[in-house]
Amino acid sequence: MIPAGALAQAVPTTVEPLVPAQGTVLDVSTEGRTTRVPDVATIRAGVVSQAPTAAAALADNAQRMTRVIAALKRAGVAPRDLATSNVGLSPQYRYTEGQAPAITGYQATNTVSIRFREVAKAGGVLDALVAQGANQIDGPNLSIDKPEAALDEARTDAVKKARARADLYAAAAGLKVVRVISIAETGQDAGAPGPQPVFLARAMASDAKTEIAPGEKDVTVTLSVRFLLQ
Repeated sequence: MIPAGALAQAVPTTVEPLVPAQGTVLDVSTEGRTTRVPDVATIRAGVVSQAPTAAAALADNAQRMTRVIAALKRAGVAPRDLATSNVGLSPQYRYTEGQAPAITGYQATNTVSIRFREVAKAGGVLDALVAQGANQIDGPNLSIDKPEAALDEARTDAVKKARARADLYAAAAGLKVVRVISIAETGQDAGAPGPQPVFLARAMASDAKTEIAPGEKDVTVTLSVRFLLQ
Protein backbone atom coordinates (compact mmCIF):
# COMPACT_ATOMS: atom_id res chain seq x y z
CA MET A 1 0.00 0.00 0.00
CA ILE A 2 1.32 3.44 -1.02
CA PRO A 3 1.66 5.88 1.90
CA ALA A 4 -0.66 8.88 1.80
CA GLY A 5 2.34 11.20 1.96
CA ALA A 6 3.78 9.71 -1.24
CA LEU A 7 0.48 10.36 -3.08
CA ALA A 8 0.41 13.94 -1.88
CA GLN A 9 3.95 14.52 -3.19
CA ALA A 10 2.98 13.26 -6.67
CA VAL A 11 0.39 16.03 -7.14
CA PRO A 12 1.78 19.29 -8.66
CA THR A 13 1.66 22.11 -6.16
CA THR A 14 1.88 25.00 -8.63
CA VAL A 15 -0.32 25.97 -11.57
CA GLU A 16 0.63 28.62 -14.13
CA PRO A 17 -1.78 31.53 -13.72
CA LEU A 18 -4.09 32.43 -16.63
CA VAL A 19 -3.62 36.12 -15.81
CA PRO A 20 -0.04 37.47 -15.83
CA ALA A 21 1.23 39.08 -12.64
CA GLN A 22 2.17 42.28 -14.47
CA GLY A 23 0.34 44.16 -17.22
CA THR A 24 -3.25 44.77 -18.25
CA VAL A 25 -5.44 41.97 -19.57
CA LEU A 26 -7.86 42.70 -22.42
CA ASP A 27 -10.58 40.24 -23.53
CA VAL A 28 -11.89 40.68 -27.07
CA SER A 29 -14.74 38.78 -28.73
CA THR A 30 -14.90 38.92 -32.52
CA GLU A 31 -16.75 37.23 -35.36
CA GLY A 32 -14.89 36.28 -38.52
CA ARG A 33 -16.86 35.95 -41.72
CA THR A 34 -16.58 34.70 -45.28
CA THR A 35 -19.12 33.65 -47.93
CA ARG A 36 -19.70 30.65 -50.15
CA VAL A 37 -22.24 29.70 -52.82
CA PRO A 38 -24.20 26.68 -51.53
CA ASP A 39 -23.40 23.55 -53.50
CA VAL A 40 -25.90 21.12 -51.95
CA ALA A 41 -29.70 21.32 -52.00
CA THR A 42 -31.80 18.96 -49.88
CA ILE A 43 -35.46 18.62 -50.80
CA ARG A 44 -38.30 16.49 -49.47
CA ALA A 45 -40.63 15.20 -52.19
CA GLY A 46 -43.43 12.72 -51.95
CA VAL A 47 -46.84 11.44 -52.86
CA VAL A 48 -50.12 11.91 -51.02
CA SER A 49 -52.92 9.52 -52.06
CA GLN A 50 -56.54 9.32 -50.95
CA ALA A 51 -58.98 6.46 -51.44
CA PRO A 52 -62.11 4.99 -49.81
CA THR A 53 -60.12 2.12 -48.27
CA ALA A 54 -56.71 1.85 -46.65
CA ALA A 55 -55.59 -0.82 -49.12
CA ALA A 56 -56.56 1.28 -52.13
CA ALA A 57 -54.77 4.36 -50.73
CA LEU A 58 -51.58 2.37 -50.11
CA ALA A 59 -51.71 0.70 -53.53
CA ASP A 60 -52.14 4.01 -55.36
CA ASN A 61 -49.40 5.60 -53.28
CA ALA A 62 -46.98 2.75 -53.96
CA GLN A 63 -47.55 2.93 -57.72
CA ARG A 64 -46.94 6.68 -57.84
CA MET A 65 -43.91 6.49 -55.57
CA THR A 66 -42.36 3.79 -57.76
CA ARG A 67 -42.52 6.18 -60.71
CA VAL A 68 -41.07 9.01 -58.61
CA ILE A 69 -38.10 6.89 -57.47
CA ALA A 70 -37.49 5.73 -61.03
CA ALA A 71 -37.46 9.34 -62.23
CA LEU A 72 -34.90 10.26 -59.56
CA LYS A 73 -32.62 7.42 -60.61
CA ARG A 74 -32.91 8.41 -64.29
CA ALA A 75 -31.94 11.96 -63.27
CA GLY A 76 -28.69 10.61 -61.83
CA VAL A 77 -29.48 10.88 -58.09
CA ALA A 78 -27.11 8.48 -56.33
CA PRO A 79 -28.54 5.93 -53.86
CA ARG A 80 -26.60 7.57 -51.00
CA ASP A 81 -28.42 10.85 -51.71
CA LEU A 82 -31.91 9.33 -51.57
CA ALA A 83 -33.59 8.24 -48.33
CA THR A 84 -37.16 7.59 -47.21
CA SER A 85 -38.06 10.16 -44.58
CA ASN A 86 -41.70 9.38 -43.85
CA VAL A 87 -44.38 6.79 -44.59
CA GLY A 88 -47.86 7.29 -43.21
CA LEU A 89 -51.47 6.10 -43.39
CA SER A 90 -54.31 7.87 -41.62
CA PRO A 91 -58.12 7.86 -41.75
CA GLN A 92 -59.99 10.91 -42.98
CA TYR A 93 -63.03 11.99 -40.93
CA ARG A 94 -66.25 13.87 -41.53
CA TYR A 95 -67.35 15.87 -38.51
CA THR A 96 -71.05 16.56 -37.94
CA GLU A 97 -72.34 18.42 -34.93
CA GLY A 98 -73.90 16.11 -32.39
CA GLN A 99 -72.55 12.97 -34.05
CA ALA A 100 -69.44 10.85 -33.70
CA PRO A 101 -66.78 11.46 -36.39
CA ALA A 102 -67.30 9.22 -39.42
CA ILE A 103 -64.42 7.81 -41.48
CA THR A 104 -64.80 8.88 -45.12
CA GLY A 105 -61.60 7.43 -46.50
CA TYR A 106 -57.88 7.03 -46.00
CA GLN A 107 -54.79 9.08 -46.83
CA ALA A 108 -51.43 7.47 -47.54
CA THR A 109 -48.16 9.43 -47.70
CA ASN A 110 -44.62 8.51 -48.70
CA THR A 111 -41.86 11.12 -48.63
CA VAL A 112 -38.22 10.88 -49.63
CA SER A 113 -35.32 13.20 -48.81
CA ILE A 114 -33.21 14.01 -51.87
CA ARG A 115 -29.76 15.58 -51.81
CA PHE A 116 -28.79 17.38 -55.01
CA ARG A 117 -25.07 17.99 -55.47
CA GLU A 118 -25.71 20.15 -58.54
CA VAL A 119 -28.09 22.82 -57.30
CA ALA A 120 -28.75 24.21 -60.79
CA LYS A 121 -30.27 20.88 -61.87
CA ALA A 122 -32.58 20.52 -58.86
CA GLY A 123 -35.43 22.54 -60.39
CA GLY A 124 -35.57 20.42 -63.53
CA VAL A 125 -35.63 17.23 -61.48
CA LEU A 126 -38.53 18.58 -59.40
CA ASP A 127 -40.52 19.25 -62.58
CA ALA A 128 -39.89 15.66 -63.65
CA LEU A 129 -41.04 14.38 -60.25
CA VAL A 130 -44.32 16.27 -60.48
CA ALA A 131 -44.88 14.85 -63.96
CA GLN A 132 -44.43 11.36 -62.48
CA GLY A 133 -46.93 11.84 -59.67
CA ALA A 134 -45.19 13.71 -56.86
CA ASN A 135 -47.66 16.15 -55.30
CA GLN A 136 -45.83 17.20 -52.13
CA ILE A 137 -42.54 19.16 -52.18
CA ASP A 138 -40.78 20.84 -49.27
CA GLY A 139 -37.53 22.78 -49.52
CA PRO A 140 -34.91 23.30 -50.67
CA ASN A 141 -32.50 23.51 -47.75
CA LEU A 142 -29.28 24.90 -49.19
CA SER A 143 -25.93 24.14 -47.55
CA ILE A 144 -22.19 23.85 -48.14
CA ASP A 145 -20.89 20.33 -48.65
CA LYS A 146 -17.32 20.84 -47.38
CA PRO A 147 -17.13 23.99 -45.24
CA GLU A 148 -13.72 23.36 -43.61
CA ALA A 149 -11.74 25.75 -45.85
CA ALA A 150 -14.37 28.47 -45.47
CA LEU A 151 -14.34 28.04 -41.67
CA ASP A 152 -10.56 28.47 -41.65
CA GLU A 153 -10.93 31.71 -43.63
CA ALA A 154 -13.46 32.93 -41.07
CA ARG A 155 -11.09 32.00 -38.21
CA THR A 156 -8.26 33.97 -39.82
CA ASP A 157 -10.58 36.93 -40.28
CA ALA A 158 -11.66 36.74 -36.63
CA VAL A 159 -8.07 36.74 -35.36
CA LYS A 160 -7.21 39.76 -37.52
CA LYS A 161 -10.24 41.64 -36.24
CA ALA A 162 -9.40 40.76 -32.65
CA ARG A 163 -5.82 42.04 -33.01
CA ALA A 164 -6.97 45.25 -34.69
CA ARG A 165 -9.45 45.87 -31.88
CA ALA A 166 -6.81 45.13 -29.24
CA ASP A 167 -4.43 47.64 -30.88
CA LEU A 168 -7.22 50.22 -30.83
CA TYR A 169 -7.94 49.77 -27.13
CA ALA A 170 -4.25 49.70 -26.25
CA ALA A 171 -3.55 52.95 -28.13
CA ALA A 172 -6.51 54.63 -26.49
CA ALA A 173 -5.19 53.59 -23.06
CA GLY A 174 -1.60 54.58 -23.82
CA LEU A 175 -0.44 50.95 -23.86
CA LYS A 176 0.85 48.39 -26.35
CA VAL A 177 -0.18 44.84 -27.13
CA VAL A 178 2.55 42.51 -25.85
CA ARG A 179 1.15 39.11 -26.77
CA VAL A 180 -1.87 36.85 -26.99
CA ILE A 181 -2.56 34.96 -23.78
CA SER A 182 -5.33 32.66 -25.01
CA ILE A 183 -7.71 32.02 -27.93
CA ALA A 184 -11.02 30.18 -27.57
CA GLU A 185 -13.51 29.38 -30.32
CA THR A 186 -16.96 30.01 -28.89
CA GLY A 187 -19.18 29.42 -31.91
CA GLN A 188 -19.38 28.72 -35.62
CA ASP A 189 -21.88 28.60 -38.46
CA ALA A 190 -20.79 26.47 -41.42
CA GLY A 191 -23.50 27.81 -43.70
CA ALA A 192 -26.35 25.86 -42.14
CA PRO A 193 -29.71 25.91 -43.93
CA GLY A 194 -31.56 29.16 -43.37
CA PRO A 195 -34.87 30.51 -44.68
CA GLN A 196 -36.01 28.45 -47.63
CA PRO A 197 -35.88 30.26 -50.98
CA VAL A 198 -38.99 30.28 -53.12
CA PHE A 199 -39.25 28.20 -56.27
CA LEU A 200 -39.31 30.57 -59.23
CA ALA A 201 -41.55 29.56 -62.13
CA ARG A 202 -42.43 31.30 -65.38
CA ALA A 203 -46.12 30.62 -64.94
CA MET A 204 -47.21 32.39 -68.12
CA ALA A 205 -44.88 30.43 -70.38
CA SER A 206 -45.91 27.13 -71.93
CA ASP A 207 -42.50 25.68 -71.11
CA ALA A 208 -42.50 26.92 -67.50
CA LYS A 209 -39.66 25.43 -65.48
CA THR A 210 -38.85 25.51 -61.79
CA GLU A 211 -35.67 27.45 -61.01
CA ILE A 212 -33.68 27.48 -57.78
CA ALA A 213 -31.37 30.41 -57.05
CA PRO A 214 -28.63 29.35 -54.58
CA GLY A 215 -27.46 32.85 -53.63
CA GLU A 216 -24.69 33.02 -50.99
CA LYS A 217 -24.31 31.85 -47.41
CA ASP A 218 -22.30 33.41 -44.62
CA VAL A 219 -19.78 31.18 -42.88
CA THR A 220 -18.86 32.59 -39.47
CA VAL A 221 -16.63 31.78 -36.50
CA THR A 222 -16.70 33.56 -33.12
CA LEU A 223 -13.51 33.79 -31.09
CA SER A 224 -12.70 35.03 -27.59
CA VAL A 225 -9.11 36.29 -27.50
CA ARG A 226 -7.24 37.45 -24.40
CA PHE A 227 -4.35 39.91 -24.85
CA LEU A 228 -1.66 41.20 -22.53
CA LEU A 229 -1.16 44.99 -22.65
CA GLN A 230 1.71 46.96 -21.09
